[in-house]
Amino acid sequence: MSKKVLVVGNGAREHAICKALKKSPQNPEIYVFMNAKNPGIAEIAAEVYITDNLMNFADLKEFAKKVEPDFAIVGPDDPIAEGAGDELLTLGIKSMAPNKSLARLESSKSFTRELVKKYNIPANPDFKVFNNTDGMEEYAESLGEIVVKYDGLLGGKGVKVQGDHFGTIAEGLEFAKECLENSDRVIIEEKLVGQEFSAMFFADGHTIVPMPLVQDNKRAYENDEGPNTGGMGTVSSADHNLPFLIPQDLQEGADITRAVMEALEKECGEKYHGIMYGGFIATPNGVRLIEYNARFGDPEAMNVLPILESDFVEVCEAVINEKLAETEIKFANKATVCKYIVPEGYPDKPVKNVEIELDIGLIPDNVEVNFASIDAKDGKLYLKGSRAISFTGIADTIKEAEELAEQATKAVKGPVFHRKDIGTKELLNKRVEHMRELRN
Repeated sequence: MSKKVLVVGNGAREHAICKALKKSPQNPEIYVFMNAKNPGIAEIAAEVYITDNLMNFADLKEFAKKVEPDFAIVGPDDPIAEGAGDELLTLGIKSMAPNKSLARLESSKSFTRELVKKYNIPANPDFKVFNNTDGMEEYAESLGEIVVKYDGLLGGKGVKVQGDHFGTIAEGLEFAKECLENSDRVIIEEKLVGQEFSAMFFADGHTIVPMPLVQDNKRAYENDEGPNTGGMGTVSSADHNLPFLIPQDLQEGADITRAVMEALEKECGEKYHGIMYGGFIATPNGVRLIEYNARFGDPEAMNVLPILESDFVEVCEAVINEKLAETEIKFANKATVCKYIVPEGYPDKPVKNVEIELDIGLIPDNVEVNFASIDAKDGKLYLKGSRAISFTGIADTIKEAEELAEQATKAVKGPVFHRKDIGTKELLNKRVEHMRELRN
């Protein structure tokens, strides 16, 4: 009898998760709990359940009782943060996701900063958590240039960096005050200079296993300009490192993650089962932690899951059952470049409910297509206002992968745009040169 897997979520990340499950030689039945019908997932799933809200845990449990899955994978941050894993555990269903207490790793930036500080893990920048404006200005002035972070989840938009999103400390403090109107805490920290990278790890409470390193491109427009987004596209290299990093950078990211996993158990009294996704920055003084996410990245999942050569069902069960140390996990030595098609006006004023055309015949081989914020009605596709479709080129070199992804974007017609520069030699060389200057 084939295994049953329950997947929560309906974005491109969950589409990639379902595809990776489908490739398993165990041929699992996939059941998906979603709050909007994703046409790509609907083709793969044995059954989908459409709810009004992914945090409608009564609906989730009703579906889970009917399906009786062997395990669940919770994709997005919000249901993880709100305790989807805890709710499923009341039915005896284990998840590839941490419980609510451990998920504070992502849902509370102040929790993670203070955890890292308490357990003397060398990863934090200078930072301070404020629950009112007392002493805020003096502290900010003492840092020189600052970063202001909202304490909860805001879909990648709760962080503002001086020089990128605001010019002066006074403007940064205005954003900090806005944060305090919606949350009881705000973090002010020093601005770090270097190159950011995503290091995702499978974690079972005892062991961590790294996935290929990825670099995300958060800014909406070419040349890293414009507002922050959930991620416009991503790059990974065939050697599983990145051209501007050195092997020591990956080692430091892994050492930090292992120490944080152990600190979480001491702090929360429970083991962490799931994905630990560290947003790190390589600086002249070593690797520093920007933040952790408690799930696969989106777009990063679209880079790593298509090149996973191991049985994804087996990997998930090893995470859940604390068997990672005895499970071989292998990724193909391929480079990947992912580019997101997004609606005109994204992220601030995106067009919505507008039809687009997708000509599958124009998509080259070795490109993975994942649907995100797309509505399918009467055989037509409509934009829903957020990132719409991702194209991931897979090849021996970043250059070839970029060309494949770029060619695939031409298959979409409608009021959309994408970042043409992601994965190009020009952008990568700029980052290599930046790190070379910093390290010297």
